[in-house]
Amino acid sequence: MSTIYKDDQEDWLTVCLKYLLFVFNFLFWVGGAAVLGVGIWTLIEKSDYLSLLASSAFAVSAYILILAGGLVVVTGFLGCCAVIREQRSCLSTYFFFLLLIFLIELVAGVLAYVYYQRLSEELKQHLNQTMTENYAQPGKEAITLSVDRLQQDFKCCGSNSSHDWTVSVYISSKQAEGRLVPDSCCKTITPYCGKRDHPSNIYKVEGGCISKLEQFLADHLLVIGAVGIGVACLQLAGAVLTACFIYLLYKEEEEDFSSL
Repeated sequence: MSTIYKDDQEDWLTVCLKYLLFVFNFLFWVGGAAVLGVGIWTLIEKSDYLSLLASSAFAVSAYILILAGGLVVVTGFLGCCAVIREQRSCLSTYFFFLLLIFLIELVAGVLAYVYYQRLSEELKQHLNQTMTENYAQPGKEAITLSVDRLQQDFKCCGSNSSHDWTVSVYISSKQAEGRLVPDSCCKTITPYCGKRDHPSNIYKVEGGCISKLEQFLADHLLVIGAVGIGVACLQLAGAVLTACFIYLLYKEEEEDFSSL
């Protein structure tokens, strides 16, 4: 059958589906860019705090989103080619990748949600121990930098309160040189400012750093979960449209074959 004849016989439903798939691919790329951006942003901007977490679920969710976002870029291009060429084999491959990405992003979203539910318990169990036992200790430079940034960024001191530092390995050692809290607890950091723990000098926040970090991570886990599940639903809609388009092409091929 010639291309002209085929175009003349193409019904309105096939045309609508074709253009809907083009629109979907555009939204697909936008969603993929959002997924990739959120994943990279989480790892780059929030990497200093990851060493304070006992679980790797937060980082794993971000890595999954980066993987999914990268697949979206490739799959979106494949989808455009498949729709233009109207080849069932290409469309079937595109359909398979849509389902694969759907599952990947769904896993990231669910993982973020599950971790969100146990975030408070994990922080209460591990943050105080991590700060008091590992701060300024040999080989724990990453944790030391993370704690210092945490206390300065969130304007807090200690996991629950500044009194937590009184039982820390660092404050109990000669290395502290008479400090009552690390210098990063100070409102204005100067050498040995941690020797004075008066509220006018150091941060005294109700709930300590735990409450601040918990809210911070919870907000970002909600973003990861919402983006992952939201784009996953978009992929599922695309998979349904693609399946319908494949079916219509199959029916057209059957009709063309029977007319010979």
